[in-house]
Amino acid sequence: MSDTRSVAADQDETPIDAQEVMRQYDKESDYRILGGFTGKLVAAIAIAFSVFQIYTALFGVLDAMMQRSIHLSFAFCLIYLLYPTSRKWPKNKVHPLDAFLSVLGAAAPLYITVLWTSSLSQRAGMPTALDIAVGIIGVLLVLEAARRLVGLPIVIIALVFVAYAFAGPYLPGKFAHRGVDMASLVEHLFFTTEGIFGTPIGVSSTFIFLFILFGAFLERTGLEQFFIDISNAIAGWASGGPAKVAVIASALEGTVSGSSVGNVVGSGSFTIPMMKKLGYKPEFAAAVEATASTGGQIMPPIMGAAAFLMAEFTSIPYGRIALGAIIPALLYFFAVFAQVHFEAKKLGLKGMKREELPKAKDLIIHKGYLMIPLIAIIVLLTSGATPMKAAMWAIIISVAIASLSSVIQVIRGQKPDFTFKNVIDALEQGARGALGVIAACACAGIIIGVVTKTGLGLKLGEILVGAAHGNLFLTLFFTMITSLILGMGVPTTANYVITSTIAAPAIIMVLNHTVGYPFPPNSEAIILAANMFAFYFGVLADITPPVALAAFAGAAIAKANPMKTAVQATKLGIAAFIIPYIFVYNPEMLLFGVADRPVEMVWMIISAIIGITGLAIGVEGYFLTNMKWYERILAIAGGLGLVTPGLWTDLAGGILLVVVVLIQVSKSKNKKALAAQS
Repeated sequence: MSDTRSVAADQDETPIDAQEVMRQYDKESDYRILGGFTGKLVAAIAIAFSVFQIYTALFGVLDAMMQRSIHLSFAFCLIYLLYPTSRKWPKNKVHPLDAFLSVLGAAAPLYITVLWTSSLSQRAGMPTALDIAVGIIGVLLVLEAARRLVGLPIVIIALVFVAYAFAGPYLPGKFAHRGVDMASLVEHLFFTTEGIFGTPIGVSSTFIFLFILFGAFLERTGLEQFFIDISNAIAGWASGGPAKVAVIASALEGTVSGSSVGNVVGSGSFTIPMMKKLGYKPEFAAAVEATASTGGQIMPPIMGAAAFLMAEFTSIPYGRIALGAIIPALLYFFAVFAQVHFEAKKLGLKGMKREELPKAKDLIIHKGYLMIPLIAIIVLLTSGATPMKAAMWAIIISVAIASLSSVIQVIRGQKPDFTFKNVIDALEQGARGALGVIAACACAGIIIGVVTKTGLGLKLGEILVGAAHGNLFLTLFFTMITSLILGMGVPTTANYVITSTIAAPAIIMVLNHTVGYPFPPNSEAIILAANMFAFYFGVLADITPPVALAAFAGAAIAKANPMKTAVQATKLGIAAFIIPYIFVYNPEMLLFGVADRPVEMVWMIISAIIGITGLAIGVEGYFLTNMKWYERILAIAGGLGLVTPGLWTDLAGGILLVVVVLIQVSKSKNKKALAAQS
């Protein structure tokens, strides 16, 4: 019997292949491993892609269609070389069909690049037969690229929208429209800036790519390890230390990474085994990492790619969006941190020994310079620089600082941490890392193209408002459900594009007619609150059952039950499902009108923190000692009351939490008295 337990334990401690986990839960990571001439060719194309993006960032972006078509040409070429048509095909060589599609994929957008100024732009509305043929090929290539990198659901959604474009005259009621013929739809989708080459690809071809490239450079400077070390120094010694380290490290990593699954695997490979070793159940350990890593997409200054699209769609500067996201993001991570703390207290888990942990002071002295590029990008974004220029200068600064550090190391006779090879690797990996976003943006462009061609967006907004009978809460609730369902098969970027096209206008419409709302109709506060609401729930889909990729990736590392992990992650992220409602009802949380109502703003934050603590206590069932069912209900109700803006709700919530605290203090004293007597 003991032998069996020993074998099981040994199996449980088998090292996890992080790359294999990524391949399983992140389609972007399931690429070919190519060597020889083909591998060098792919690397050269990827490096050339990054160099093109850097060049246009430094010396000026090309005409919109030229910039975007070259961007998509590079992407198509790499996608079809790196991602096989079938998973059953060999991963160490390129199939002839994929080689052909790679060439075709590079050529179709370049058709626009070559002919745009000479003829295409001059015969708008009068496409030739060759134009239509190239356009059809281009649309099909976009759909296939999205299938390979993003998944089948987004392709199905895009095809449904295309079918709607053709079926307009045969549809009933508000959904009916005059219909679109093949030639005009293909031209609209592939030869204008209203479809595939619309805003999503426009943003991707400028600053999204550069921010991904910036992240690739930061990764090679050692910043990720610095985040883990500094998180250990800050919280590793506390109750349940490794879990708190996971929360802090994921929040920090989220400032430079927009991938939930990538964050889970990156820091989770280190934190999840430590949490399990300390005594956390596998499902809880995986859920902590998944919830914290998912929050990285809402953590300024560099949020997910969807946040950059938000800036373009709303015409609100990205710096203002990042500023507005600060308090909601901090409340999100505080909520996860609080639940981790009370779970650790309930289980009696201690932290790691201080002598085993790095010293924060030493880390800052020796590695603190790694934070300079991140500080620089914050300064640049808040000082009015465009995101593209901010990312470009941040890349230059990161390379300069890492190079200077390496020179100093060489002078001291040490092996340099950063070399020219790191620069080449970053250029290659930056291009590779952008492919998934590009595929999602291009496919989302098909959806937007149909919406703009048929007027569907306004119709869906009216239907959504009608279904909610103009009620703000119901409109928000329906938007949340839509976003969470889309998130089951669509990445955050495409999810936001769809919901911001369909649901955000409906929220804005209702807010504009809400009596007593503190901001005027169509104000920046209303527009940002509506779009941020859609964005948040697109992010939270990564931890929401039944399809919760971040939670499933964490479960794979922890060797835990995936669905139980997803349920636990949803519990840990419970506050995140409430915060978006708060900032829609009270945009002060997004830092609007703070100067006019500073006292109310401060109190709202304080009451939200206390309320979130109450929610954490109720969900975990522990404060000073274990709680009865009725105490948990009182704590959750009190927490919700304080989190919900309003004097009377705050008062009621505060009273309920005071009652819970008094009960817990009394029970704790009795417990200590009994322990003393025994």
